[in-house]
Amino acid sequence: MGDIAALAALALSAFTSATLLPGTSEAALVGLLALGETAAWLAILVATVANVAGSAVNWGIGRYLVRFRDHPRFPVSRERYARTEALYRRWGVASLLLSWTPIVGDPLTVVAGVMRTPLLLFLPIVVLAKGGRYVAVAALAEGLL
Repeated sequence: MGDIAALAALALSAFTSATLLPGTSEAALVGLLALGETAAWLAILVATVANVAGSAVNWGIGRYLVRFRDHPRFPVSRERYARTEALYRRWGVASLLLSWTPIVGDPLTVVAGVMRTPLLLFLPIVVLAKGGRYVAVAALAEGLL
């Protein structure tokens, strides 16, 4: 697979991994690095940018969905919404440092949109969290950790 095609596949995997769709971006990153044809920094950059873009889509979905919170078909009960809002208000944007984690991270980026976290505050925190994860994965794959 050519460098561009491999990076595009990594970007697609990283993007879908950041949304509520299933994805395996860490495995894609490790696989790409194992081929030895792509610089680690470039693979990390592509994975981070695509994963953060997916998180920004989640944030946008949250911003859009909040308009319908009083609708009977809103996917979250009023009680659960109130609990989630209280937790997010308690921990604030610092909780976005967990956006890299499985299971919790993707919904957290939706919650950030629902709670109207400014995008310019959201993005640097998510870049730090998700970029840090890919640096750690790449370092492990390269035997540096």
